[in-house]
Amino acid sequence: MVLKSAIIFAALLSASAAEARPQIYTYVDADGLRHYTDVPDNNRYRLLVLSPQDRTASGDRYDAMLLAKAGRYDSIIEKAADSASVEPNLLRAVIVVESGFNSRAVSKRGAMGLMQLMPATATRYGAAHPFDPHENVHAGARYLKFLIDRFGQNLRLALAAYNAGENAVDRNGGQVPPFAETMAYVPRVLRIYQMLKEQPRAT
Repeated sequence: MVLKSAIIFAALLSASAAEARPQIYTYVDADGLRHYTDVPDNNRYRLLVLSPQDRTASGDRYDAMLLAKAGRYDSIIEKAADSASVEPNLLRAVIVVESGFNSRAVSKRGAMGLMQLMPATATRYGAAHPFDPHENVHAGARYLKFLIDRFGQNLRLALAAYNAGENAVDRNGGQVPPFAETMAYVPRVLRIYQMLKEQPRAT
């Protein structure tokens, strides 16, 4: 179901960097607005980022200011998901894990933007400006849809290919490659996706 309004993020990090624990919690309110915080003040919140030491796939720690402004991308995510025939919450889960909604994120391997597209993938799926959120999310959604179809609707394999590359999945006999990063990445995205998908609205 399409959310009525933009996602609302509220992330307040601990005052001390040494004590900061970027655990992100979320819930959907009665109006369909999604709220995020790292300091849950009621029992409606559910844990989203499960490890205090979590970093995005781009290598950055989760940034409260970026999460607080993530609602600006909601309409882009909804339109990209609709255009590519993928679920919006799947795109949200990938973005949370890949970049933490940092549209300027760059990984050590050169992946760029919200959905961390490698340059060749960005070009292949029409993102001439991979740091542009609209181009990045639309290209990422098309690529994800391609992978889902390529691997027979097997979401685990599609996500493994998104992280490690299509050839890595093929070389591993059509299984999730035994790379530590990929083996952590796939269940993490799936866990966040499942929670976003199933979480009822609070009344």
